[in-house]
Amino acid sequence: MVVALALAGPVRLAGQTEAAEIGRLLAAAYHPWSARPEIGEELKPLAAMYAARGVGPLWLAGAVPSPAAEEALAILAAADDDGLVPADYDAADLAAVARQMAEVQGTPEERGRFDLLLSLDLLRYLDDLDRGRVRPNPIQRPGPGVRPGLGEEIARAAEADTVVALAAAIEPQLVQYGNLKRFLPRLRELAGDTSLVAPPRGRTVRPGDRYDGLPALVRLLTALGDLPPGAADTLTRYGGPVADAVRRFQSRHGIEPDGILWPLTQEALRVPLSWRVRQVELAMERLRWLPPLTGRALAVNIPAFHLYGFDSTGLVGGSQVEMRVVVGRALDTRTPMLLEDMQYVEFRPYWNIPRSIIVKETVPALRRWPKYLQWNDMELVGAKGVALGDRVTSGDIERLARGELGVRQRPGPGNALGLIKFVFPNRADVYMHATPSTQLFARTRRDFSHGCIRVQDPVGLAEWVLRDEGGWSRDRIVAAMEGDRTLRVALARPIPVSIFYTTVVASSEGAVRFYADIYGNDQHLDQALKALQGTPAAGLRTLSGRN
Repeated sequence: MVVALALAGPVRLAGQTEAAEIGRLLAAAYHPWSARPEIGEELKPLAAMYAARGVGPLWLAGAVPSPAAEEALAILAAADDDGLVPADYDAADLAAVARQMAEVQGTPEERGRFDLLLSLDLLRYLDDLDRGRVRPNPIQRPGPGVRPGLGEEIARAAEADTVVALAAAIEPQLVQYGNLKRFLPRLRELAGDTSLVAPPRGRTVRPGDRYDGLPALVRLLTALGDLPPGAADTLTRYGGPVADAVRRFQSRHGIEPDGILWPLTQEALRVPLSWRVRQVELAMERLRWLPPLTGRALAVNIPAFHLYGFDSTGLVGGSQVEMRVVVGRALDTRTPMLLEDMQYVEFRPYWNIPRSIIVKETVPALRRWPKYLQWNDMELVGAKGVALGDRVTSGDIERLARGELGVRQRPGPGNALGLIKFVFPNRADVYMHATPSTQLFARTRRDFSHGCIRVQDPVGLAEWVLRDEGGWSRDRIVAAMEGDRTLRVALARPIPVSIFYTTVVASSEGAVRFYADIYGNDQHLDQALKALQGTPAAGLRTLSGRN
C-alpha cells in the first residue's frame, strides 16, 4: 500500500470528518490500507480505544501526526528487533503516509484512515508481542480475543506520550527472551556477510589432515567467536587452534566435542546463517507463548535435553538448579510442550504402565514369556486399582489386550521411574522422574523415553522443589527414597512447569548454543508464521479527494 495524499485547498482541522471515517471503517470491520484488512477480534478493543473520544482521532495533533504517533511508528518499524515482521503491521506504508501528512496534511478522510490504521497495527503488534502470533498454540493461555484492556491501555499511552513505555512493559520479561533479542542483530550482521562461505562437504577430517576447506572454516569460526582472530594464520593443515575452535563449535551445537570434522559436524557448519537467524526468531515466538512467570518455576527445553529451575522470572537465566534430562523419542513418543503446575512429589512410586505401552510391548512380551511380569517386578491391576498378582493366564493376557486389566510395576530400585517422581497433572500424563538407566545421561542426544522426562539428579531436584515445604533435608529425601513405602508429598505452593521447545539458547554472558530440531517443530512453526503474513494492500495510488 502506497498512498499519495491529496494536495491543494485549505486544510481543515482534525475533527468530525476524521471521526466519521473512523466510525465508517469500524462499522465495516475492514481497512483497505492494511496488509490484513479484515478487522476481527480487534474490533472490540479498537472501539474501546476511540469510545472516550467520540471516535475522534488518537494520533493527530491538528492535522499532522502527534509525537505519540511518531513513537508508535518507530515501534512498528523496529518490529524485527523482536523477530516479528514490520510489513505485517504496515510499518513502511504508515511511515510514508506520515511523512506526506507532515507536508501536505491530506484530506480528513485520509487522516481518519491513517489514524485508525495506526491504532489497528499497534494493537496487533502489542498483542503479538504479548502472546505470540500462532494461536492456538501448544501453550495457549486462557481467554479469547485480544489481551483484555489492551485497547484502553493504548489510548491512555497515546494521550500521555508513553507508548514506548507501554511496549517495553508488554514485551516478555524473561531473561532468555532478552538474551536472544540482544544476540539477534549480531547474527543478522553475520548472515549478511557474503565473505562467510560454508566449508565444503567431504570426507571426515581429523587433526593433522590436509583440508581444502581450511580458509573458509577459519573465517567462519573466527566470525562466530569460536576461534580468536589471527590464531590460525600460519596453519597449513587442520588441527591446533582450529581443532580447538571446532570443539567449541561442536559443544555449542549439541555435538560430541572431539574436534573431528565428522559428517554431522560438517552439516552443522554448513547450516546457513540465515536459518540460524530464523531459529532465534522462532525461539522468541515460542517464548511469547508463555505467560508472565513470578516466583519459582521449572523449565525443560526439549531439544537442549536440559532442565532449569529458577527462583524468579527468568527461564534459562540465573537458574538455581539445572541438569540433563532424557525426553521422548522423536520417532514415536514425543514429549509435548505444555505449561502446568507441579502439585506433588511421590517417593517410591508405582509405575502404572500406559495403555499404549501395554499394547505395543507388554502383551507381546507376555505371549512370548508368561513370566515377564515376575521378571520385571510387575503385577496385574483390576478394577479400582486392585492388585491381582504377577501370575498370568492366557485369559488374563487376552483381557489385558482388550483393556479390561492394567499393569503396574512395583516400587523399588528397578522401577522404570526410579525412586521418585514429580507430578504436574496434564492430559498427556507426562511427568518427571528418576531412572535406573543413568548411563543415557552421558549421551549428547537424549531422546529415549516414552514421553516422560527422566532427570539426571532427582535428589537435587527434590531438594529444590521441597525447599519451602519444611524439614525436607537431603538426608530425609534419600531416606524416603530408600524407605519401605510409597509416600506422596503435596506442595503447599504449586510450582509452574514449562516444557518448551527452542533450538537456540543464549546465556546472559553472550554464549549461544544451537540444537538439532529433533521433532521438526521449527520447520512447522516457520511455515505457520509465513502463512499468517499479510499481503501488502494495493491501496489507492492517487487519491481524488480534496480538502
